[in-house]
Order: sequence, then structure tokens, then C-alpha cells
Amino acid sequence: MSLDTAAETVAGQIRRQEFIEVLAHHDADGIAAASILCHAMLRSGIRFRLRVRQEITAKDLAGDDSFLLCDLGAGMGDLPHNAIVVDHHLPVFDGEFHANPRLASIDGDRELSAAGTAYIVAQKMGDNRDLAGLVIPGILGDGQEMTGKNLEIFNEAITNGIIVPDRGLTLPGRDITERFYTSISPYLEGVSGNEELISTLINQSAGTDGIRLDNLLSQVLISAAPGTTPSGMRSIYGDTYHLQREVIEDAHALTAVIDACGKAGRGDLGLSLCLRSSHDIDRAWEIARKHRVGVIDAIRSAHPAEGTPGVFEVKDATLASDVADVFARDRVNAQPVLVYARDGKFCRISARCPAGIEHELGPLLKTLALANNGHGGGHNRRAGATIPCDQIGAFTKAWHEAVVS
Repeated sequence: MSLDTAAETVAGQIRRQEFIEVLAHHDADGIAAASILCHAMLRSGIRFRLRVRQEITAKDLAGDDSFLLCDLGAGMGDLPHNAIVVDHHLPVFDGEFHANPRLASIDGDRELSAAGTAYIVAQKMGDNRDLAGLVIPGILGDGQEMTGKNLEIFNEAITNGIIVPDRGLTLPGRDITERFYTSISPYLEGVSGNEELISTLINQSAGTDGIRLDNLLSQVLISAAPGTTPSGMRSIYGDTYHLQREVIEDAHALTAVIDACGKAGRGDLGLSLCLRSSHDIDRAWEIARKHRVGVIDAIRSAHPAEGTPGVFEVKDATLASDVADVFARDRVNAQPVLVYARDGKFCRISARCPAGIEHELGPLLKTLALANNGHGGGHNRRAGATIPCDQIGAFTKAWHEAVVS
């Protein structure tokens, strides 16, 4: 089935409902995807309740209500058959109402996010072209490329004046100090979190007309070079996107703020921004700052697992995913990276493939998690799992044997 046909089927099922329970994954892509469809439902007169979750089980879909899962559900085989799933993860769910690029042979790792899929569904519900800007947090948040379906949506949005492309600093922040102080994408070794150094570099770059950005960037690169990958340093400055209809215009900033709010347990604030309310924007920025500083602290204190290279433990389960992203993207690695954190009796696990290393992580984590009384899945290059903490030794041992073989 083509993606357009699947999107039409899903859109038709949504339009037939009077009320829908919407469950969104707690990252930027999931929050943006759910917001796109909730905008479309509001415009169609469909009532809904919208909640953000780190993960769900089939028990969360109990009752007679219709459920719409955004950036969730594709990897679950035990969902009610009438569940509505808009996702881009590796598909196991075989229900009728499932829009997923992978089911149409489109690369869900690189070419289309859940937010992009949601946008295609929303377009089947009416003229929702103004929502194209919300696709960008899905692309940026999941580290996708501007190619394939992503590029089609992007080009259409430029034509319609929804997105204006530009070049500049890609680091999110309300001022130049915050941009470098909270930088985790990329993580600048020796610079991120170092307020004293950043202040010194900014003062040294001051000219008669303000900060000389070229001078500041040169000094930042010199300071970060010993511990930062070349690709990480190159990504400081590049393509930027002005989202003309969103309350935070800079796409990198919007992505960072809604992602941080979701992972910090305040997905409601991230959703409110995507639903174009600026009422709590300052509070959302403060949550983002605190979250990103927490990621930097977690990177510095991450504990390498003994006997299993590439495996790290952090203290806060809400930070494991971002730490895994940094370790895989901004450090030199010869194999996939795994980061876990204890959350009560359970361990939350995030695994990532560095650039140039290919491994089907989603199926691997699903298999390993099931063998250790847990559950897991995801993408080929980015995946996660949850298992009982008393199984973490067996899990990491099996992981190590699998990724080095």
C-alpha cells in the first residue's frame, strides 16, 4: 500500500470519530506529530484528549474510546486492531489504520519522521499546509536528512511561505551565551557547560559593532577541537529555518525546547507551544535550559561499564537518550553505543549507531529485551528498551557479543 493510500485510510478513520484519545511519544518528533494532527482535528470539529508518554503498553488503550498513537505503536503487536497509528518505527502492528513510511518502502530513519507522516495524514483531512513548519522538529529531533519525502514537504513549505531557509548558528538559545553554554547538539568538549570560558571568549570577540561571530567561532573551535569530532564542529554553523507560523520561529530552538519539555515530564508545555500558545514560553525555555545542563552534567559523570566497551550508565533516566546521542554523534566510536539508567526497578536503555557504522539496532534491542523480561525496539540506527534492572548484566553482555561479532 502506498503512503498516500495509508494516510487517506487513517485520515478517514480519524474523521469518523467524535472523540479521540491521543498518545504522543515524549520527544520532539512525537510531540510535533501529535500537535499536527490535533490542529487538524480542531479544524474538523473532532474532540480529543492529548497526553505525552515515554512508552505505552496495550493496557493503556483499554476502554471503548478510539486511540491515536503518534510516534508510538508501530513496534507493538498486541495493540487493539482498531488502534490508529502514525509512526515511522520498524512496523510490527498490522492493524488497518497504520500510516508508516516503512510500509511503503520509504526510509523511516532518514527520509520521513512521525511528524512528516502526520503532516501527510493531516493534508488528507483538509488544507493544513500551514502546519508544515512543525515537520522540521521531527527531522531535526530524530537526526534525519533533508531528502525524499522530507525534502518534498520542505520545498512545498518554502513555496507557500511557511518556512524561510537561512544560514547561521544552529545552536538553540535566547542569547549567545546560552547557545554555547547549553550546547549538546553538538556537545563541545571543554566549552559546553563552561560558563567562565564562554564569557572569556565572548569578551575577546567583542568589536565596536558587537560580537564578531567569525572570531568567536574560531576561538570556540580551537577550545573544543581536542575532544570534539570534526563533524560536530562543522554542525555549529549551517542551515537554519525560520518557521513563519510558530511561536518560536527558529526551528532548532523550537525543537530543543519541545524535546526538553517532553523528556523533563512537561510535555504539556511542549504541546502548548506547538499548538501556538506563547503563554508559557519563558517557563518552557527555563525547562529546556535545565534539561540541557543536566545532559552536560550526565555526560561528564557517565560511568563506563566494566568489561563492555561502549556501554555507559547515567543516573537520570530522562537523560539517557540525549547522552547516547552525544556519545554516538560527537565522539569517535568503532561500534554502537549503549547508555542506560536505573528508574526504580527498571532500566531505561538507549542505543545509537555512530556515523559510518550500520547495525539493525531496533530488532536487536527487541530480541535482547524479550530475552531479559523486557521490551524494546525502534529504528535501525536509534533504538531503546526497558528491562528489569536485575537483568542489566545479562543484557549488556549479550549486547556486547552482538555488536562486536
